[in-house]
Amino acid sequence: MTTYMIGYDLNKAGKNYTDLIAEIKAMANGYWHHLDSTWLVNTNLDAGSVRDRLKKHLDSDDELLVIAVANNWATYGIAQSGNEWLKSSLQPACFAT
Repeated sequence: MTTYMIGYDLNKAGKNYTDLIAEIKAMANGYWHHLDSTWLVNTNLDAGSVRDRLKKHLDSDDELLVIAVANNWATYGIAQSGNEWLKSSLQPACFAT
């Protein structure tokens, strides 16, 4: 299983995130969503497959990034519950609250 960071900008005013978010949750075997438009998901899919499943919910002027997350990470100001998910999914860590 790989953890991917999914980041997106939906550039059309009034864009509905509902279908995109539902697709992210459907492909995830656990996810972290503590920052706007940024998700970390555990999945058996490869990055291209994640992209392909999400792009059907995007307009041509939207932007999407899917990238594998390494175990070298740090946080600041993230709630304890967020850090706990990260610690259990991405060892080792360097974080501050």
